This record gives sequence, structure tokens and C-alpha cells, in this order.
Amino acid sequence: MRFRRYAWSTLGVNLAVILWGGFVRATGSGAGCGRHWPLCNGVILPRSPTANTLIELAHRTTSGVALVLVVVLFWWGRRRFPAGHRARTAAAWSLGLIVVEALIGAGLVLLELVAGNDSLARAGYLAAHLLNTFLLLGALSLTVAWSDPEPARLDWHGAARWWLGIGLLAVLVVGMTGAVAALGDTLFPSSSLAEGLRADASPTAHLLVRLRVFHPVLAVLTGLYLSVMVWRVGRSRPGVLESRWTRLVPGTVLAQFGVGLTNLLLLAPVGLQLAHLLVADLLWIVMVRFAADALANPA
Repeated sequence: MRFRRYAWSTLGVNLAVILWGGFVRATGSGAGCGRHWPLCNGVILPRSPTANTLIELAHRTTSGVALVLVVVLFWWGRRRFPAGHRARTAAAWSLGLIVVEALIGAGLVLLELVAGNDSLARAGYLAAHLLNTFLLLGALSLTVAWSDPEPARLDWHGAARWWLGIGLLAVLVVGMTGAVAALGDTLFPSSSLAEGLRADASPTAHLLVRLRVFHPVLAVLTGLYLSVMVWRVGRSRPGVLESRWTRLVPGTVLAQFGVGLTNLLLLAPVGLQLAHLLVADLLWIVMVRFAADALANPA
């Protein structure tokens, strides 16, 4: 179906834009266009731009492309599906969330929560940004999942809904703490793993540094929970065991453990930070699709 292929493409473009946003944060390029939005340094195309300006301008441009793609997805969904169809609803949520995403990005610039800003306001803002980003990816993923003319009915009975709900919430929380930890790594880099661990435990270290320790702890606990969750949901809804998304959940969790540990040992280089973000996004998408498939299988 052409609509489904287009929805997949829109999801892929948004994923690429999110990764480029991570690159903007990791390189400290968020102030590349000054305190101007949507203009860049007060103009549309700045003359003699610096590297940071080009990085930030590229992010804004690709974000605009992603917005247009979601607008078309919403319009096509309204034409393709009747009122009340789940794909049409998911496309509408995608449009609303990407508008919020653009406003959050504008707020980062206008409030100067970029570059070397190490305030708790920036940390909280980035956590909220990550939350909205995950919700956007989830809405786009569900647009793909429910793009059949008559998608399977959802069965909300049984304990599976609670296992799935807690699992999705846990991934969101881990992602938000990861955004704060990544900010701490960027603003307060360590010269060695031992120095970083000492800073994490030091009462005199910046709060963003001391908050970093919560992310790996919550990540390990969440990974263990997701492994048990897949088994429990599969027992109560055997039909979901045939879904490829069921197999991808534990595999993606293991991949994220590997990337996260390597990122820690190598002191969070930019490339590994982006890889960590990519796998986190993929884990969220896999979890959303697994939940959708599980609820489509009767208890």
C-alpha cells in the first residue's frame, strides 16, 4: 500500500532529523543561529556562516521538511480512511506532536537553553523534548501499524495491558534520564572513566554530573523488566509470539546495553552518543509496535 510506504518513509526522515538534533546538542551548535527563530542570525541564509551555524541551519531545514511530510501524511490519512479509523487518528496525533516538537525547538533557541547553558531548566527542557520526540515516533509507528483498511480490533482485557503500559512508561523514563545524562557528558566531559565515576559520586560536582548515575541504573532495571514482560505477555497472548516485533524487543535491549556500555567506557564520543540515541529510538519504536501487536491478539 502506497500510504504505508509513505508513512514508513516519513518515520525514517523524522528519525534522521532527531539524530541530527542529537548531533547539534553534542557539538554545542545549538546557538549557531544566535537567538533568532525561525530566521538564522536575523536572515534567511547567513553569509560566511561558521560550522556551528551550518549544523544548526541544516537541522532547522530538515525539521521543516519533516513537518511538511507529516502534514501530507495527515492530509492523505483523512482522504484514505474514514472518520474514526485508527490510522487517521494516529496521523492526526503525529501532526500535533510535530508542531509541539517545532515549538520546543524554538523555545530552546529563544530561551538560550543551548551551547554551554548548564542550568536545570535546560535539563528539564531536554527531558520534555525527548518525551515529545518519543511520542511523535510512537504516533508515526502506529500510523504504519494501523494502515490496513480494517485493522484488527484491540483487546484491552487481561494483565497484558498493565505489563505493556509499565514497559512503555519505563522506556520513556529511561530515555528522559538519558537526555539529561547526555547533556552532562557534553558539558562536563571526563578525561578518564575513573575521573568520571569520582565526579558522579562527588557532592561538590555539578548536579548534572551527579544525575548521570541514575540513567545506567534505570536502564539495566528496565531492560530486565522488558525481558520478563515479553515472556509474560507471550504466555497470556500466544498469538503475539509469531510477531517479529516480539523477537526484536530483547534483541534491541541487548544492543542498547552494548552500545551504552561502550559509550560509557569510551567517555561518550559524539559518534557513540548518536548510536546510543539511535538504538534508544529504535527500542521505543519496537516497543510501540510490540504493544500494538499484543493488543491485537485476544487474551
